[in-house]
Amino acid sequence: MPVYISRPHTVLPAHKVTTDEIVEDILTRHPDYPRRAALPRYMASLKVNTRYFTRPLHSPTVAGDADVEQRATTAFADALDMAADAAARALDAAHLSRGPDGYAGIDAVITTHSTGWSVPNLDIHLIGRLNLRPTVRRIALTTMACAGGTQALIRAVDHIAAHPGARVLVVAAEVISSVYNHNDTSVEAMIYKALFGDSASACIVTDTPLGPGLTVDSPEDTLEFVLPDSVDRYSGRIGADGLHFDSTKAALTAADDVLPTVLDWLGPDRIIDWAAIHPGSPRIICDTAEALGLDEHDSRHSTATLADEGNLGGVSVLRVLERTHAEPPADGAAGLLVAYGPGFTTAALRGTWRA
Repeated sequence: MPVYISRPHTVLPAHKVTTDEIVEDILTRHPDYPRRAALPRYMASLKVNTRYFTRPLHSPTVAGDADVEQRATTAFADALDMAADAAARALDAAHLSRGPDGYAGIDAVITTHSTGWSVPNLDIHLIGRLNLRPTVRRIALTTMACAGGTQALIRAVDHIAAHPGARVLVVAAEVISSVYNHNDTSVEAMIYKALFGDSASACIVTDTPLGPGLTVDSPEDTLEFVLPDSVDRYSGRIGADGLHFDSTKAALTAADDVLPTVLDWLGPDRIIDWAAIHPGSPRIICDTAEALGLDEHDSRHSTATLADEGNLGGVSVLRVLERTHAEPPADGAAGLLVAYGPGFTTAALRGTWRA
C-alpha cells in the first residue's frame, strides 16, 4: 500500500542571527580564548551564513546566563508555539483543519522534539492547540534529535500499514539555541554555537494522495540503524547552568561509517535520482551525496538549508523536503530521505516522486 507524504510546512522564528554576530559574541565573552585568531576560519568552514533563534542572541536563555530551568522552560514554550503554527498550516493545506465531528481530521499525531523538557510533552499539548480528537493516537519521540523528522516519518509509514486509511500528522520542533552556552569552550562547542538554528515543521502522511510529493511503497522501504559502540559520539547533557551538546572526535567520521549500511540496504541496482540529506555539516552533505552517486546540484536543497538556516536538528530533513517541492524532481524520480542523529543513528526512507 503506497504511503504519501505531503509538502511540509516550516516555521522559522523571528530573530535572524548572522555568523559574524556569533563570532563577535564569542570573542567578546572569551577575550583570552587560545584559538581566537582561528575562530572566524572555523566558523566560515561550516558554510552557515544565517540562522533563526526564537529569542535574541543576547537574551538570558541564549548567550546569557540563564539556568537550566529557565532554558528548558523557555525552549519548550517556544517549540510548542512554532509546532502549533507549522501543524496548523499543514492541516489547512490538506483541508483537514476540521472534520465532520468538529475535530481536525487526523487519526494519529507523531511528534519529535528533544530540546527543552516538559511532562506532558509536545503531543499532548498539541491536541488542545489543534483541536485534535481526544482519542487521537500518539507517538512522542523525545530524544531522536537530528534523526527525528525522518524517524517520525518512518513511524507514520508503519502506522498506516497497520491502520489503512489513517491520516497521520507529523510534527518536528527544535529550539537548539537553548544549548548555546558560554560555559562550553571546546572547539566543538564553539562550532555548535554557529551550526544550529531553531524551527518547526509539519506534514501529513496518508495512503491517499494530497498533491505532489514523495511516495513510499511499504515499511520495507525504511531503514533504522544504530552504529555499534557509538553511544558517545554525539550526546546531550544537563547541568545546573543549562543544556549542553557534546561530541567526540569520532563523530567527524560517523556518517561515513554508516553509509556502507545505507548502500547495502539500497541494493546494488538501486538508482537514486535525488535526495533530501540531513544538513548536519558540509561534509555530511558532500559525503552522503557522493556515496549515492549524486552531485552538488542534486544536493542543493540540503546545502541551501544549511547556508540559510543552519542545522535544524530533527526539523532539517522536513525543511529540505519542503525546498524540494519548490523545485521538484521529475515524475517517477527515485528519491531518498536520510538523516543522522545522536548515538550514532541513521534513519532513511526511499520512495518515488509523484507529480
